[in-house]
Amino acid sequence: MSTSSYYVPATSKWPIIAVVFMGFLAVGGGVLMTSGTSGLAPLLIGFAGIFWVMYGWFSDVLKESQSGLYDAQMDRSFRQGMAWFIFSEVMFFAAFFGALFYIRTFALPWLDGEGAKGVTALLWPDFIASWPLMATPDPAVGGPEKVVNPWTLPLINTLLLVTSSITLTFAHHALKEQQRQKLTLWMLVTLVLGGIFLVIQGVEYVHAWTELGLTLQAGVYGATFFLLTGFHGLHVTIGLIILLIMLFRILKGHFTPDQHFAFEAAAWYWHFVDVVWIGLFLFVYVF
Repeated sequence: MSTSSYYVPATSKWPIIAVVFMGFLAVGGGVLMTSGTSGLAPLLIGFAGIFWVMYGWFSDVLKESQSGLYDAQMDRSFRQGMAWFIFSEVMFFAAFFGALFYIRTFALPWLDGEGAKGVTALLWPDFIASWPLMATPDPAVGGPEKVVNPWTLPLINTLLLVTSSITLTFAHHALKEQQRQKLTLWMLVTLVLGGIFLVIQGVEYVHAWTELGLTLQAGVYGATFFLLTGFHGLHVTIGLIILLIMLFRILKGHFTPDQHFAFEAAAWYWHFVDVVWIGLFLFVYVF
């Protein structure tokens, strides 16, 4: 490929604007956690600005793509960028799963007197390590009264997300075969399944918080439960927004069997979210 065929985008204002609004997010979040509601205004400004940046920046990329400015080299660049982004997300959840593993495998047994660091058992001699941790070492920090039954709503949500990955794959095959009606139908089904997942997770949260005593204050089990499942729920929400945008583009006639990486990137992200949920179901709910 000659150097003249490589597309170089025009100078963009979006990166510096994004940095400014990320600063609002950081300051607003920090003030909100330390000084109360005075941080709410900059936090909301930050969120609004980031959404504006995302809309404007992605719109520019979409216009360039639809204008036929991108070539095979740009396609490889986009694929590498998306691959590294998903890798960063893998590391994000690996840190949370790692914290859960450390707590269950090392910290709790040490507090119960096991191993070289078992001397910490002197702090709470009556503590007995178990998981789920229903009775915390310090009586001042209460544990949950009950835990969520994995074979009810969590199992339903697992089936929903696994099925949504299958329907999204059907949509991908329909796109490659130029079957636009089937493509639209399978995308709608995928979005409905993902939406139902979020509704059921909301119902589960209300049930856990109000009837099971499973809250953010319910010891380390409550903290890890909401941290892992909550961040995953956020990723499902982001994935649904991405898939909805893909559906809008499909209805506008975008994508061809040979050029549809935006759709593929959305599918990669959704499949990643599904795989993470299977790990959550096994290690947060079942084992």
